[in-house]
Amino acid sequence: MSAYEWLIGTRYLRSTHRRGFVSFVALMSVCGLTLGVATLIVVLSVMNGFERELRSRILAVTSHATIAGLSGPLTDWRALQRQLRRQPGVQAAVPYVESQAMFASGARMVGANVRGVLPEEERNATGLAQHVVSGSLAELRPGSYATILGTALAHELNVHVGGTVVLIAPEGTATPTGVVPRMRRFRVVGLFQSGMYEFDRGLALVHMEDAARLFRTGDGVSGLRLAFTDPLRAPTLVRRAALALGGPGFYVTDWTQDHANFFRSIEITKSMMFTILLMLVAVAAFNIVATLVMIVKEKQTDIAILRTLGAAPRNVLLTFAVQGVLIGLAGTLAGAALGTLLADNLETLVRALERLLGTQFLDARVYYMSELPAYVEGADLLKVCSVALVLCVLATIYPAWRAARTAPAEALRHE
Repeated sequence: MSAYEWLIGTRYLRSTHRRGFVSFVALMSVCGLTLGVATLIVVLSVMNGFERELRSRILAVTSHATIAGLSGPLTDWRALQRQLRRQPGVQAAVPYVESQAMFASGARMVGANVRGVLPEEERNATGLAQHVVSGSLAELRPGSYATILGTALAHELNVHVGGTVVLIAPEGTATPTGVVPRMRRFRVVGLFQSGMYEFDRGLALVHMEDAARLFRTGDGVSGLRLAFTDPLRAPTLVRRAALALGGPGFYVTDWTQDHANFFRSIEITKSMMFTILLMLVAVAAFNIVATLVMIVKEKQTDIAILRTLGAAPRNVLLTFAVQGVLIGLAGTLAGAALGTLLADNLETLVRALERLLGTQFLDARVYYMSELPAYVEGADLLKVCSVALVLCVLATIYPAWRAARTAPAEALRHE
């Protein structure tokens, strides 16, 4: 590209002819492209932040993987636990007894999962101990029939620390008079709040021996919960650990399987939002067509003079292509900067807007969190900017081609 093509192309964008109308239209094209790119980046950043926050909260309150028996409780779990702890990548292996049950408090009854744990080992498997807001796991002692409830579950039962709840097992006891529900009164010794409504509403912790007596699992456990040094490798590591145990009859799951629907829905939503919002960028990019067509129409005489001075059609094409690329580049870079700035300060902006309107945009019971996190990924930023620039280049081709086909004689006929 020659220097004069760049010089003429940039000068046309700064045209003050007809009171700078062409420059104003070019500025509007830049603003439209900026808003489209910024909107797309903010939306994708929110989806990324939601996924990262959901993953971190899930890993903070649940185990990375579990190994359970296919045919019933694991009776030789101590030997299995020792073998698992020797496997590479395994940070902890703790037993648990888990079942669904009903909680009753006065006239209120709520269903939830009951997990029997060993308090001294539970801290090694999950970070749930750090989320206990009242009491501590150490108060779960064998034979004490104590429980720690999620805050949302305690709210629905209308109980507090020091109160009692009746826990009803799903299987009853057969007696000569019929099947009698198996129930036990538990004392609430603590509350935990994980930030995940699914756990805060649907989980209660008791000592493993108390759970074994209530659900009558004997010396067996429901399975072993594993923690790995690298949680992202949980699907591979748990299967490798299960194969190392040697015996058949194990059922393995990991956190990516247990919560697969969450992450799959996020990926689908992210793809759909990218496609839909890309239409905004496309509309803004193709506004460049109108801008360049106006410039070409206004500069017919200039194009004819350039052609008579020896400029080839290729030189004219490059002259007007420079304008479209500059508009697209300016709008894309400005949109990327604005989108990144908004995404980095989105939580502050949302909180200010919530206080101003007196409402809450995110309900934790629906979205599993009450804040709106955002995280800008470099790959998404590069993808958005690349697509926007490609659309701008495509929008430049037709007006530049029309300018290159301008016949000097026709343009100068009425001059």
